[in-house]
Amino acid sequence: MSTLHPTVVPTPNKAIPPEEWFHKPPFKAKSFFIAFCLLVLLAWTGHNTEIPRMMGLLGDWGLDVIGVKENSQVGAGFQKVGEDLFPLVIADKTPVSRLENFDPENLPRFSRIEIQEVREMTMNSDTFEMVETVSEVEYLVEPVGYLQHVLKKMVETLEIAIWGTVISLIVSAPLAYLSARNYTPHVIFYQGARALVGMLRSVPELISALFLVLAFGFGPIAGILALGLHSAGFLGKFFAEDIENAEKGAQEALLSLGTSKPKVLWYAVMPQVLPSYVAYTLYILDRNVRMASVIGIVGAGGIGQELKGRYDMFNYGHVATILLVLFITVFALDQFSAQIRKKLIR
Repeated sequence: MSTLHPTVVPTPNKAIPPEEWFHKPPFKAKSFFIAFCLLVLLAWTGHNTEIPRMMGLLGDWGLDVIGVKENSQVGAGFQKVGEDLFPLVIADKTPVSRLENFDPENLPRFSRIEIQEVREMTMNSDTFEMVETVSEVEYLVEPVGYLQHVLKKMVETLEIAIWGTVISLIVSAPLAYLSARNYTPHVIFYQGARALVGMLRSVPELISALFLVLAFGFGPIAGILALGLHSAGFLGKFFAEDIENAEKGAQEALLSLGTSKPKVLWYAVMPQVLPSYVAYTLYILDRNVRMASVIGIVGAGGIGQELKGRYDMFNYGHVATILLVLFITVFALDQFSAQIRKKLIR
């Protein structure tokens, strides 16, 4: 005797009449109210930060560019900067009298001796009048001497940035593990690590470099530590969030087999987050190169010290050379980072 099975007859989908179509509006009255409040807040903060004055100055500059208005403040300022920055200075000229153990018969390669007249205003001790005196001064001229000096300082800046990035990786790795909610051993470790990551991130490199210079003295040590500690705050946060957001399937499979959490992290999470980690690290390295030139202003080593000294002496041609070398370095580093990311994506 055969068993009868009920036959299920599919029912055709009912077409929804046009009058019952419903499209959820992208914005509601609440959205417009929030946008209005934000605009009011921006208008208030803009007044405090001189945004209207900035817009007026930019407008005057635009009218100056098209020839409608003359003598805009911004245009005059940019013109003055352009005139002072160029031509770039790559040669080094040093008075021979300042050189110790100078041997005119054994000059550096490609260098030469120049004699120039120097005019100075001095006071006559008898008449107490200012008189002009003319003297001849010998200079040692090295055609690319200043460029070589800048390149050496740029290499030191790169070294500071690289070591700062290495220290940030060393510090951020355990902080990331403890800051990941799904891997931290205890909530106390989680809260403590999160607080430390936030503290490291909240202190700017320039401020920490000021105190580190007092502790370690002038030089690259303060710069390396300032960059390393601040960058560890960023990397610790990014690394922890990627660990928390990693795909759970492989992790649950390994945990069900009794695998320890560190091994699960290494075999199930790291393959997923490694491309992002490399991208974060390369970004931090790029950022540290730029910031190393800034913290050098407070004596933390690198090209920043040279930049600040030349700026204070109004040697803007030297400043332009430093900025050009810095730009080329950052651009080359960006191209290198792009190639690394390209290989990882493949």
